[in-house]
Amino acid sequence: MHMNVAPHLLTEDRAEYERVLDDALSTAHARPDLAGAGTRLSLAQLRSLTLNATTLVTSAAASEYDHFVKVREQHRAALGTRTPASPDRPGPGPGVVAILTVMVPVLAGAAAVIFLLVGAVLHAVAPTVAFGATLLTAGLVFGAVAAAGLLGAAAGLLVTALRNSPAEVSRGGPPAAAPDDELSRAREAWRRALLERGILPFLRDVLAATTPPTGPPGT
Repeated sequence: MHMNVAPHLLTEDRAEYERVLDDALSTAHARPDLAGAGTRLSLAQLRSLTLNATTLVTSAAASEYDHFVKVREQHRAALGTRTPASPDRPGPGPGVVAILTVMVPVLAGAAAVIFLLVGAVLHAVAPTVAFGATLLTAGLVFGAVAAAGLLGAAAGLLVTALRNSPAEVSRGGPPAAAPDDELSRAREAWRRALLERGILPFLRDVLAATTPPTGPPGT
């Protein structure tokens, strides 16, 4: 049988309403106040009656439902404001400065090693030759250049890391899980109110109305 939807119950929440109802019916045998479920009326009959009375049942939890819908809309709006960068969009390529920052220490270090080794060999073989001392001096100079390049690269990495730090951390914003927690609490509050103030009282009333008379026959 088709379910009548309450004016305030959105279409996307029909399935949730039916799940709460099914959970209540599945545990009806453990509830003393629903002792007649499955005997005086079958569970299918109770389910059909409750679905046809959706307007009445859901109105008992209208305030919790309105709060749940409001929180859900705020959550969706917050998700819509996030615009992550598209993975297909190419990022800016490495500039000349970045390439030089990486290449200068490498090339200068390699040149320093070569000049120092060759200069040391020449100085050991022919101490009187001035070219060996020149190579040693050049190796020291290139070594200093390599050290300065390494320091510059380290500083550049530090600046880049600080610049690309998440904005939420710098602003001290709340963690991303907080909106989800609030939404879960609002949904659970609606489900609990729907069960305790709507579905269970309706089922009790229906079962009470079908209770056979207990007096002696003929009275």
